[in-house]
Amino acid sequence: VKLEMPAINLDGEVTVLATVPEVVEALEYSAMTWQKLISTALAEELKKVPQGNGPLAEIDLWRERNYALSALTEQTKLPDVQKVLEILQEAESDYIGDLQMVLSDLRKHHVEALDNIMFLSTLERHLKSLTYGTELHVVLDTIPSLMRALRMIWIISRHYNKDERMVPLMERIAWQIAARVSKAVDLRMLFKEDRAAAKTKIVDAKNTLEEWRKCYFAVRAQIEASGREQHWEFDRKRLFEKTDYMTSVCQDLYDILQVIEEFHNLFGSELTAITGDPMRINDLTRAVNGLVSPMEQLTFDPFNIKSACDWKSVMEVFKEEVSVESVKQIFVQNLKDPPLYKNHPPVAGAIYWSRSLFYRIKRTIVRFQEAEELLASERGKEVKQIYLQVAKRMKEYEDEKYSQWRDGTEQILPTLLKNTLLAVITAEPVTTKKNVRFMVNFSPMFHEIIIETKYMEQLGFPVPEKARYMALQEDKYRRYTNGLKNMLDHYHKLMGTLNEAETQLLEDHIQKLWKVFKSGHSRLNWKSVGIADFIVQCTQAIKKFESLVRQIRHNSEDISNKLLSIESTNLFKFPLPKNGDELPKAKEFFEYLKRERAKDVANMVRKYTAIPQLLIKVEGRVANTNSGKSPKLASYYAYWENRIYQVLTQLIVKNLQAFNAAVLANVPLFQAEAILSAPELILQPNASEIDKMTAQCIRDCVEVTKHFVRWMHGTCIECPPQRVMEDEVITFSFYNDVSQNPQIIEQAVLVTQNVHKLLASLSKYLNQWKRYHLLWKLDKDAVMEKLAAEKPACVTFDEELQFYIKVAQEVTQQPLIKDEQCVRLQLAPLACTLQENARGWVTALGKLLNQSAREELFRLQEEIQVG
Repeated sequence: VKLEMPAINLDGEVTVLATVPEVVEALEYSAMTWQKLISTALAEELKKVPQGNGPLAEIDLWRERNYALSALTEQTKLPDVQKVLEILQEAESDYIGDLQMVLSDLRKHHVEALDNIMFLSTLERHLKSLTYGTELHVVLDTIPSLMRALRMIWIISRHYNKDERMVPLMERIAWQIAARVSKAVDLRMLFKEDRAAAKTKIVDAKNTLEEWRKCYFAVRAQIEASGREQHWEFDRKRLFEKTDYMTSVCQDLYDILQVIEEFHNLFGSELTAITGDPMRINDLTRAVNGLVSPMEQLTFDPFNIKSACDWKSVMEVFKEEVSVESVKQIFVQNLKDPPLYKNHPPVAGAIYWSRSLFYRIKRTIVRFQEAEELLASERGKEVKQIYLQVAKRMKEYEDEKYSQWRDGTEQILPTLLKNTLLAVITAEPVTTKKNVRFMVNFSPMFHEIIIETKYMEQLGFPVPEKARYMALQEDKYRRYTNGLKNMLDHYHKLMGTLNEAETQLLEDHIQKLWKVFKSGHSRLNWKSVGIADFIVQCTQAIKKFESLVRQIRHNSEDISNKLLSIESTNLFKFPLPKNGDELPKAKEFFEYLKRERAKDVANMVRKYTAIPQLLIKVEGRVANTNSGKSPKLASYYAYWENRIYQVLTQLIVKNLQAFNAAVLANVPLFQAEAILSAPELILQPNASEIDKMTAQCIRDCVEVTKHFVRWMHGTCIECPPQRVMEDEVITFSFYNDVSQNPQIIEQAVLVTQNVHKLLASLSKYLNQWKRYHLLWKLDKDAVMEKLAAEKPACVTFDEELQFYIKVAQEVTQQPLIKDEQCVRLQLAPLACTLQENARGWVTALGKLLNQSAREELFRLQEEIQVG
C-alpha cells in the first residue's frame, strides 16, 4: 500500500497555502483517497487469522501484521504527508477529522501488533521445542518453562492480559501438545514394539498430557497466592477437554500393555511345570497375543474425542476377553493352594474361591449374550468354548474337594471326641513341680470341622450327622474350652509366682491340687457329661490354694521387710562437727562410731529374732503345727537362713564400701595434731595408733554378725551356747561364714591400704617442716658457748638474730590446717612449738650479746681509768 502525493507545489508557509482554495481542494482529494486506502488496508489486515492450529501460527500472524502496519505507519510520518495534514488542519477542512480517526486506528493497531510480537517472541523458542522437538520428553521438559513465560506475559503485556487473547493462545498450545502425543503413539506399530519401550512411550505421552494440566494449575495457584495479579479464570473445557480425554486413552493403552505383559510373565516355565501341559500354555499365549488385534486394525482415531464411544466399545470387548483368560489363568495357577477369604476354612474356602471365579466368567458370558453380535463372532465363540471348559473343570474340582473332606471327617471325628480334656506337658529337665504344665486337649481340627460343616451346608452340600451335631454344640464346646483355658491360665500364673522354696514348701498342697486335675487327663473326654462340674471343682481347688499362697506371701513379705531394714543399716554413722572447723579427735571419732553401731546392732537383732515367729505362723498354715522344727518346712527354713546370710554379707560389704569411699573423699571426718617430739615431727595420735583404731573399727563392723545366732539344723530355733571346755562357751553365729567371704576380706584390705596411703601422705607433708630442724636439733648451750669463745662482731650477732626472727615470722605465715581426705591435720601446736624455739634462740643470742657488750664496756672503763 502506497500513499500517492498530490501533484501540486507545496513550497511555502502552511498558513499561506491553507488560504489558497486550489491547494486545499487538491489536498482534500488526496486526504479522502488516503483515508479509503488506509481503512481498506487496515480492515483487510484485521480480517486475517492464523494459518494453522498451532501457537506458532499466531506468532506468524502478529509478525506479518506488524510488518504491514509498520510500512503504512512509516509513510504517514513522511514530511510531505505531515505537511498536508498541517495545511488541512490550518484550513479547517471537513476531511481532516475522518483522516485523523483512521490514522489513530492505524497507530493503535500498529502499537498492539508491535507489543504483541515483542512478548510472543519470548515464547517462540519454547513453542518451537513444543512443535518440532524430536522426542516427547523434550515436550515434557518444555511445558513448565513455557507456562512461566505465559504468566510473565499475562502480568506485563497490555493486550495478552485478557481472556480473549490468552485463552485462544493456550488452546493452540493444548492442540499442539495433543498433536505431538497423537503422532508419537501409533497404534498400528505400538503393540509390535518391545513391550518395555512401548510402555515407556505411553508413560511419556501420559505424563506430557498431565504436565500440561498440572503446570497450568500450579501457575494459577501462584497467581492467586500473590494477591497482586489478575486471576486465571479461563474456560477449562477449551484448554483440557481434549488433553484429558487423550490422558484416559493413554491410561487404557498402558493397562492393555500391562495385562499382556502379566499374561506373558505367567505363561512361563513355572506354570508349565504346574499344569504339565505345555501345548495348552502355548495356545493360551497365542490367545493373549490375539487380544490386541482389534487395536491394530482400528478404522478411527482413538485420540479423537468424537470417537470416544467407539473406543469405549473396543476397551469393553478387550476387558471381557481378558476377564475370561485371567480367570482361567488364576484357576490353573492356584489350583493346589487357593487364596482363601478371611476366616474361611481350607476346603470350603477353596470351593468358595472356585465358585467366585466361576461367577466372574459367568457374568462375562451373560454380558456377551446381551450383545448377540459379539457372541456370534469368531472371537465370541472362542470365549464361550473356553468358558465351558473352565466351568466343567471347576465343577470337578468342587466335587473332589467335598468328597475328600466328607470321608476324612467321618473317619477322624470319633477319634477326636475320645481325647481327654487335658494333656500333661513336662518341661525338661523336671526339677520342680513348676516344670509340669497342663493344656486343654481340644484339637484345632474340632474347630475346623465345625467351621467346614457350616460353610458346606451354606454351599448346599450334605454333611455327616456327627459333624452336624458338633456344629450345633459349638457354643457348649466353646464354653468348655474357655472355662478350662481360664482355669489353667489361673493355675499357671499362680505357679509362676512361686519361687523354688515356696514350691517345695507347698509340695503336698500341689499334689492335692493335681489329684483334682487327674480325672481331666485320665478319665473325662469330650463326650463326657461331667465336664462343667470338673471345671468348677478345679476352679475352687485353685482358689483355695491361692488363698494359702497369699497368706504365706504376707508373712514372707514381713520377713523380707525386716531383712531389707537390716541390710540398709548404716554401721558407720559419723559425728557432726562441734564448732566451726573443729572436728572430733581420732579416738573420739572411733568411739562415737562404736557407740552408734551398738545401738543399731541392738535394733537389728530385735528384727532378726522376730523372724522365727513369722516362720512358725507359716508352719501353722502349711503343716498345722507351731514347733518351729517341722520337717515339712526344713527346706523353707534353710531358704530363709541362706537369705539372712546373703543380707548380712551385703550389709558388711556395702558398709565397708561406704567407709572406704568416706576415707578417700575430700571431706575430713576427724582431726589429728602435728607435734614436735624432738628430734622428730609426729602425729598425735601417731600413725600406728590411727592404723590400729581403723583396723579395730573394721573388725567391729564384721563382728556385728556375731550377734546373729544361727538356727539349729532343720529348724528356725536359735542354737543354744555350746560349752566346749569348762570355761569356754561357743555361740554359733553367722560370723564364721561372713568373715570368710572373699568380698568382705577384699574390702577390709582395701580400706586398710587406703588408710596406710593416707597416713604416709600426711607424714610426707610433715617432712616439709623439717627445713626448720636447726631450731631443735642444735644444742643451744653448746652453740652459745662456742659463739662466746669466738667473740664475734656485732654484725654476726645481728645476722643470727635476723635469721631466727625471720624463721619465727615464716612459721606464723604457714597454714595451720591441712585437710587430707578424711583427716584434718591441726598444725597449730607444731607452729607454736617452733615459734617458742625461735624465740628461745633470740633470747639466748640477746643474753650473749648483752654479756659481751658489758664485758667490753668494763674493759674500756678500766683502760680509761688507767690512762
